[in-house]
Amino acid sequence: MKRNALSALIALALVGGGVATANAQDFGNWYIAPRIGAAIPDSNRKVDAAVWGGVGVGVWVNPNLAVDFEYTINNYDFKDDSWRVQQSWDHGDKQWENVGLGVSARWFFGDQGSQWRPYVMAGLGAMRHAAYSGVLTSGAGLNNDGWDPFATIGGGIQYNMSERVALRGEIAARYDHDNNTMANVGESLGYTFKRRNGFTDGIVSVGLVYSFGTAAAPAPVETPVAPPAAPDCHQLDDDHDGVNNCDDRCPDTPAGTIVGPDGCPQKVVIDLRGVNFKFDRPKKGEHNIEPTLQVPTADSIAILDQAIDALNRYPEIKVELDGHTDSVGTDQYNQGLSERRAQIVADYLTSHGVDSSRIVAVKGFGESQPIDTNATKEGRARNRRTEIKVEQ
Repeated sequence: MKRNALSALIALALVGGGVATANAQDFGNWYIAPRIGAAIPDSNRKVDAAVWGGVGVGVWVNPNLAVDFEYTINNYDFKDDSWRVQQSWDHGDKQWENVGLGVSARWFFGDQGSQWRPYVMAGLGAMRHAAYSGVLTSGAGLNNDGWDPFATIGGGIQYNMSERVALRGEIAARYDHDNNTMANVGESLGYTFKRRNGFTDGIVSVGLVYSFGTAAAPAPVETPVAPPAAPDCHQLDDDHDGVNNCDDRCPDTPAGTIVGPDGCPQKVVIDLRGVNFKFDRPKKGEHNIEPTLQVPTADSIAILDQAIDALNRYPEIKVELDGHTDSVGTDQYNQGLSERRAQIVADYLTSHGVDSSRIVAVKGFGESQPIDTNATKEGRARNRRTEIKVEQ
């Protein structure tokens, strides 16, 4: 590979490794994927292994399928015992350049939130073979350079370093239908080996995957509003439940009870929308809520503090904490994630003055109770929530 092209690829990889703030594998998310490795040539090429590099732009079609559009490059040196090196007009210039443009699909196994995800891949494209010295190819009546088709197949594993950055390791076989390089002209010059039109090379690489995405904006906590007063009986509230005598169907409700518009006891849901968690957080064993919250953390903490203030103003009530997820991932995985989200909110309430005896249950419902569609990013963001249910 040319030295300046390799330096640019390494610089891009280093820049991509320093940022991490979004959901890496959401539907429709785009990413860039610089890679570097080695091209292990077909023995019939009579060349040494070479540095191989590439940079791709990819998109997640669904949580298991990603498609990459990639540019690659590698240069081969002929072996010291090759017929090409023995030519007197070579003067030590032994290389040719391979530049590839292709598209590949990768199918990932395991849950979307898993840190390690193995995958298989397959791809198609075109390879340009450009000889650095075209003396022999021209003498044999061949082109010095040209485009030929290629196909790849292989597999690898992806390690999710954060919500936005992942590391890939991959091994692949590349069939290159090469009609243009100098490795093909030996027979025409009197050498014994046969001319070949195709070679199967090995490609071993590592690379970074840097994803793009945006988080949903936090929404405020909704507070129930008591109905306005009205003349006569509408101005009276004998049981002090916030519902006037005219509309109160349960006039003997004890003071301090949370009631509905009819004055009867009611289970109230306080939706903590805006308390957004980072991708696949909290992990098992995580107890401090702040590192698990989506940036800006202060917005989510402010909403939790509003809920604590409301609970302190009604010391008689007891609450149930319910966690929910979107539909991405397996039922079993989402059930555990929803339970962890409910528990870490419960821990935050008790650590800020809410007596643990007032929390009667901590439950997870996984993806079973969506409040919006799971077909869009915005809908899935609303479904990833925690609710406080007020008990009588």
